[in-house]
Amino acid sequence: MEPLIVETPQVGASQVLLHPDRRVGADMDRWRNSGGGAALARAIQEPVGVREEVKLAELRGLGGSGFPAWRKWEAVAAEAPKPDKYLVVNGNEDEPGTFKDRLLLEETPFQVIEGAVATALAIGANRVVFYVNPDLTRSLAAMKAALKQWHASEFPVQTSAALGMPLELKLLPGSGHYIGGEETASMEWVEGRFPFPRGKPPYPAQSGVHGCPTLINNVETIANVPHIAVRGAAWFRALGKAPGTGTKLYSLSGDVLYPGVFELPMGTPLRELIFTHGGGLLSGKPLKAVFTGGPSSTLLTPVDLDVAMDFDSLRARGANLGTGAMIVISEGTGIVKRVAEYERFFAHSSCGQCNSCKVGTATMSRLLDRIDTGRGTPSDLNTLENLCTMLPGSGRCHLINGAVALLDSAFHHFHDEFKQALR
Repeated sequence: MEPLIVETPQVGASQVLLHPDRRVGADMDRWRNSGGGAALARAIQEPVGVREEVKLAELRGLGGSGFPAWRKWEAVAAEAPKPDKYLVVNGNEDEPGTFKDRLLLEETPFQVIEGAVATALAIGANRVVFYVNPDLTRSLAAMKAALKQWHASEFPVQTSAALGMPLELKLLPGSGHYIGGEETASMEWVEGRFPFPRGKPPYPAQSGVHGCPTLINNVETIANVPHIAVRGAAWFRALGKAPGTGTKLYSLSGDVLYPGVFELPMGTPLRELIFTHGGGLLSGKPLKAVFTGGPSSTLLTPVDLDVAMDFDSLRARGANLGTGAMIVISEGTGIVKRVAEYERFFAHSSCGQCNSCKVGTATMSRLLDRIDTGRGTPSDLNTLENLCTMLPGSGRCHLINGAVALLDSAFHHFHDEFKQALR
């Protein structure tokens, strides 16, 4: 089913990322008429002011980490070019249930470009790479058309003059690998190599693409920058429901009547997303569980329906907001089968660089398939439980951690289903 963008009147003026006036596609004139360029003008005049505004706005990384964006910005801004400084706009979006960034790239490409250029000016970066999943062909086409118009406008001359050196904008299709979305893996691909994640330290801010200081931010994070630059930090903070700030694009899918992307105040309760905006569950079935932040996270159950969907509130429940993807499961759907499907995805997506991840995810997937098909034994279940203890933190990236978090959460809430599958 095609993702449905639902305009929610309850949000009103806070609907800033996918507001109808902002969804102009690759049409620069329409973008200018909707207020496009105002943030860029401020960034040219006050690059440090834009950086400070983002800090006061408490903008967080919206690709999954929730790390304060300004900390990365400050770290990169403090570094001298060696000889360049990079900004990588991460649009590798490839996790099941997540489909927000592609809409921003398709329908608001100039908003993303303006946000990226304003960010580059604020941190002193002279090279911007839009790193996009190659399977998102519509997103790539929209960005290609928008960048062509951008380069033909007066903006490149203005921004290069403000920066004191040429500002290069480049569109780069990603590797097509799930692991390519990890920030250090994206740097490897930008350098022309296979996207194997790097060890840390050094961190990208000190030594990133070609050893240069590098900032890596998600598409949704960057898309917020123009609005913060123009309307201010206080305005942005007020859009969210404390402790959240701003708005969030939630990808809602699974057993709901109206799946789609919903822009709502950060901290909107899970109940409101599912039953008010999503129309409730298909066939009126009871809710069984929700995979939060995509499958590489944890499960919530009906007792968690009133939890606020922001980074801190979910973390307090032992869950994660992640990308904001919410996959809804109704009663009658087997948890074992769904977890087995997602673990198969992780096993297929492992890059193979770390043996613990390559072998661990493959073993988890194999044992879950056996249990799901009625061929499992108690020792298979015991092995899976032991792997949940042994594997976390054993890889260079978070893929193995996500695979374990999903299984461990499923055991916590639905251990009886796994036992029943053995019979």
